[in-house]
Amino acid sequence: MKWIGAFALVLSGVAQPAFAEVQSDANGWLQKIVSAARKLNYSGTFTYTSGNQTETSRITHVVDSSGERERLEVLDGSPREVIRVNSEVKCYLPEERTVIIDQSAHRRTFPGRLAEMPASIGENYLVKLGEISRVAGRDSQVISLQPKDALRYGHQLWADSATGLLLKARTIGEKGETIEQFAFADVAIGSAVDRERLKPKFQSKSADWRVVNAKVTDSASGSGDWVFQNALPGFQQSAAMQRQVHVDRPAAYHVVFSDGLAAISVFIEPAVDGRIERLGMFVSGPFKVYKRANSGHIVTVLGEVPVGTLKQLGDGIEARRK
Repeated sequence: MKWIGAFALVLSGVAQPAFAEVQSDANGWLQKIVSAARKLNYSGTFTYTSGNQTETSRITHVVDSSGERERLEVLDGSPREVIRVNSEVKCYLPEERTVIIDQSAHRRTFPGRLAEMPASIGENYLVKLGEISRVAGRDSQVISLQPKDALRYGHQLWADSATGLLLKARTIGEKGETIEQFAFADVAIGSAVDRERLKPKFQSKSADWRVVNAKVTDSASGSGDWVFQNALPGFQQSAAMQRQVHVDRPAAYHVVFSDGLAAISVFIEPAVDGRIERLGMFVSGPFKVYKRANSGHIVTVLGEVPVGTLKQLGDGIEARRK
């Protein structure tokens, strides 16, 4: 039996560096995905699928001496257009004759689904390199991220082999089902991008439209009024701010938690007299939403995570005793 133990020890000694190398390669691909979405020029059409919902959009992203510029146009259903210049985002809703102004710091639009690549990613996910596949006519490297606990979903990513740009992304539920998926149908990367596609369609028509400013009004106000008692392992607070969520209500205290892949938003708003709020757990597209009343406020927790994660966080949010 001793030789079996010795042989196992030798094998483990040989295997560990090889595993570390593969793990390093997988993490390297995640870094490429983060960088490519920010630094490359690209333009293409992608499809978003969640349950029975399917939506097609066209995106153009250009980086030059002035920074990042991006135009996203939804091609199905009600027309929508999102124009981003560096950190400022304007969403045009022509049927409602409304323009929403926001900031892009915490937006995670495809193919920029990975806002960052935290060093602790391996603590929460088992990251593996998969096969070489084809998406939108281009070779892509498949990367799988399997959650190590029940607090988060799994992910499969397809990165362009030549540039690292994310070509396809799938979120996988607890039973192996697809929660949502983004996938390019066609994409041009680099100098082939037609910059004419950056021109807004609705900007010149929106002079008399209603403007909703959802930008941050105060990054510190409200931070000392609430206590988050139930910490979620692997999730770090990435932002806390006051922002105008509804035109007819006071500003909400908005907190964002992230593990680098999944993000959870918490909104705490004063309750409105006479307004009946829908409380409890419900689903809105790929998002799970959990609402509860607390100390004259409505606490809303939402994210693309399992319902237990939202409830654990939400039930631990309490007004600080004064």
